[in-house]
Amino acid sequence: MSTATQTAPETGGTTVTEVRNWKTPVILIVLAVAALLVFAIGAPSNDVTFRLTGENDPIVLPPIVVSATVTGWVCALVLLAAAAWSFVRVRAGRTVPVWLVAVYSVFFVAGFLTWVVGSAETPNLALYGLLAGSVTLAVPLIFGSLSGVLCERSGVVNIAIEGQLLSGAFAAAVAGSLTGSAFVGLLAAVFAGMLVSAVLAVFSIKYIVNQVIVGVVLNVLVSGLTGFLFSTVMSEDAETWNSPPRLSPIAIPFLSDIPVIGPILFEQSIVGYLMYLSVAVIYVALYHTKWGLRTRAVGEHPKAADTLGVKVNRTRFVNVLLGGAVAGLGGSFFTLVLVSSFGRDMTAGQGYIALAALIFGRWNPLGAFFAALLFGFATNLQSVLSFLGTPVPNQFLAMLPYLVTIFAVAGLVGKSRAPAASGIPYIKG
Repeated sequence: MSTATQTAPETGGTTVTEVRNWKTPVILIVLAVAALLVFAIGAPSNDVTFRLTGENDPIVLPPIVVSATVTGWVCALVLLAAAAWSFVRVRAGRTVPVWLVAVYSVFFVAGFLTWVVGSAETPNLALYGLLAGSVTLAVPLIFGSLSGVLCERSGVVNIAIEGQLLSGAFAAAVAGSLTGSAFVGLLAAVFAGMLVSAVLAVFSIKYIVNQVIVGVVLNVLVSGLTGFLFSTVMSEDAETWNSPPRLSPIAIPFLSDIPVIGPILFEQSIVGYLMYLSVAVIYVALYHTKWGLRTRAVGEHPKAADTLGVKVNRTRFVNVLLGGAVAGLGGSFFTLVLVSSFGRDMTAGQGYIALAALIFGRWNPLGAFFAALLFGFATNLQSVLSFLGTPVPNQFLAMLPYLVTIFAVAGLVGKSRAPAASGIPYIKG
């Protein structure tokens, strides 16, 4: 970041200080140079095959076969041009547009995929499988990030997303196993998430305890409690306590027959369709209803909202409970859709990645949705590349989702501002 001082004659000689943020251009230039060295100069000589559809799909599309060398050079040159343009814009005192970063990301991912698949023992990738797995893994991240949106937009920092997801997964497994009904498991997951949120709300809103500390303690508490019950109760009699029914995917007629995206988006379980509904409902409610206006007012300026008659702490309490319900529903995905059993700490830090998706998405439901898809793609890419037998070390592949998280939040997200009153307790008077 640098500053430039100019004198504006039209303002009577007033000195104007212009702040230039060089963070994004520097990151883009470094990555573009790395892409030139690895994707272009170090490109394998193989042709790479990307399969768009499966053999049993209603409409079978021909695979895309590309030269790893040509694709690597094209992607590297585009990345260098985009990085240079971002440098020129910042030097001129202008910002780097979001669409430029998006295009840059697409070409970087394309170059990386072509290079790494071309270097594999079998240079053949089922692209539809990669995308389908990405959407699947993003489902709990989306629910978790939406929970964070509901809480932080009203002024409460929700670090307890991990605990809410884990409690939802545990409750769905136990209730579904005891009743033999997956829908009862869904309701139990919602209730469990709200229970964790109720503890967060009571301590952080009523008793003014630090919200971050309460969230971290709740995560540890839920992890320890579910781990203890898993080892002492569920493992002893898994048939009774840990064998919930599975929610089967439901194909929407005609839409599920669309090539490539049809089976991915429109052949989901009930939880997947509830995810789409939750994103739409929360976005519309937050930006186009009176409730949403009051929620955002409480999160930005609670004293002004209180002056206008809005019950600040009651609004926060309700929103935290709603956030817990959404996160609990996301937790049910682990035990009712992904696998038909509960495992110790099976959420594996997904709540913290959901928190990163919330920040990357700029506290917006749609932004959080697409950010969660990005992190789901990175997580699934790790598994796919490990299966292909690429020359990339397994340790690096295991770090891939977290590296993407760090770059996205700390590097390319740019300047973003949380709700002004987020994390600040409100004391009336």
